[in-house]
Amino acid sequence: MLIMDPSICSDLSPIWQIIGWVLWVFKIAIPIIIIVFGMIDLGKAVVASKDDEIKKSIKSLVMRAIAGIVIFFIPTLVGVIFSLVGEFQSDAYKNEYNICKACITHPGDDACRNAVKEAS
Repeated sequence: MLIMDPSICSDLSPIWQIIGWVLWVFKIAIPIIIIVFGMIDLGKAVVASKDDEIKKSIKSLVMRAIAGIVIFFIPTLVGVIFSLVGEFQSDAYKNEYNICKACITHPGDDACRNAVKEAS
């Protein structure tokens, strides 16, 4: 059994909030960067007018777009995992998991601070 300090989420709420911001940046910035780089590669191939390079860059652009979509949904997956884990916990730990979940999934809202206030 995992032994956890009963107040780990409320004590470390700023760290969980930073993790939430990092996930939010990943969700927005990385897919945009991936697609922009793919478009640049495709543009270079079109300017070069080589069929093999165009096919290769189209395949690369599609793979990058798929990777961008997958990265976009990672924060949603993290939220689902926290919801599932929170359902299996006793009431003593449920408030702490709600704090962790609020801080990670909604770092910019007051949800994290409100969850910490409700738990104390």
